Amino acid sequence: MDALKIEGLYKEYRLGELSTGTFAHDLNRFWYRLRGKENPYEKITETNDRTKNTEGEYVWALEDINFSVTQGEVLGIIGRNGAGKSTLLKILSKVTSPTRGSIAIHGRIASLLEVGTGFHPELTGRENIFLNGAILGMTKKEIRSKFDEIVAFSGVEKYIDTPVKRYSSGMYVRLAFAVAAHLEPEILIIDEVLAVGDAEFQRKCLGKMKEVAGEGRTVLFVSHNMTAVKKLCNKGLLLEQGRVAFMGSAEETVQAYYTQNTEVIKTFQIFENSASAPGAMGVYLKKIALSPSDPFIDDHITLDFEFFDAENRQKIAIAFDLLNQDEMVVFGSGATLKSNDSIFQATCYFPKNLLNEGTYSIHLYVNSDGYQPLFSLPEAIRFEITERERTHGFLGKINGVVRPELTWKTI
Repeated sequence: MDALKIEGLYKEYRLGELSTGTFAHDLNRFWYRLRGKENPYEKITETNDRTKNTEGEYVWALEDINFSVTQGEVLGIIGRNGAGKSTLLKILSKVTSPTRGSIAIHGRIASLLEVGTGFHPELTGRENIFLNGAILGMTKKEIRSKFDEIVAFSGVEKYIDTPVKRYSSGMYVRLAFAVAAHLEPEILIIDEVLAVGDAEFQRKCLGKMKEVAGEGRTVLFVSHNMTAVKKLCNKGLLLEQGRVAFMGSAEETVQAYYTQNTEVIKTFQIFENSASAPGAMGVYLKKIALSPSDPFIDDHITLDFEFFDAENRQKIAIAFDLLNQDEMVVFGSGATLKSNDSIFQATCYFPKNLLNEGTYSIHLYVNSDGYQPLFSLPEAIRFEITERERTHGFLGKINGVVRPELTWKTI
């Protein structure tokens, strides 16, 4: 049975204006609708491409969206910023209405779209729990039966009778997620708000969403954390410029996202000639490659380098910084390369169980034998480290910049 079915969904926005525009435009729309004709402004509406300037007044935030989600599925919705993910969730949550198209929903929906969604700032945490439960159609008895569980999960027991306007953004998210997840909606919609919470709470949320899905309820999850999407979701939807670019398994959808955004992940570069290769003063990079190209935490990783020297030097020195997604240098390393045939080659070996989950980049430095700088190459490659399916513990990223496997002795 389909918990959710969308057919021919469009959402149009007017640029630079609130509402639909001028009274003349509204009157013109009404006149065309009265005669059973198409909205005249939809004919000039443009695709939502953020990379191009537009002279038009109207843009499609969503364009011809068609998909269905069966009961009990966990659908991960991914895409670049501005692809239409949040607009889609707002339509499903009835925050805004579609321009045209049909939506069939079976069951109650609970949404967590942004910090404090559905909360009244003047009401206390306790009052907002009952308010949100009532909005979802629950009786007081049902809410009371879940109240203690909600408060315990949120971790805001001390402030439950304090107006939520005095809560921090993290406390808002804690209580809002606890309410949405525990009031037993048939469909749970989660936007990228969990990033506001701390690492411990994110793990609790991911675990709770997996539990909710295991109970046969449907979850729609928007996130830029591809590891979480692959672990939590069994289906994926990729949006690009307001359109469905791909739909399949979570693994296939994440791979389609990486293929579509080649500038995000690149694990090798090969340069055929010195004209296209980065370099200076006669030294050029021919190849840099990571193996395996899609590494796991427990993989032995190798980083291969190859350089060409037009001036027949005997030695060059190379070094690199490994940066994480926060642009923090995790560590650096370097070596002196020797050659008699103008080709310098080297391989750096990363031990397994060293790097944590996340995206990393290599900033390469090349120096002459006397350590005179020749050239540098920021983001020479960029790659993601993921973890294999865990058989124990919790979901989510383990804390730490690195994640070495340490030896323990217990008594």
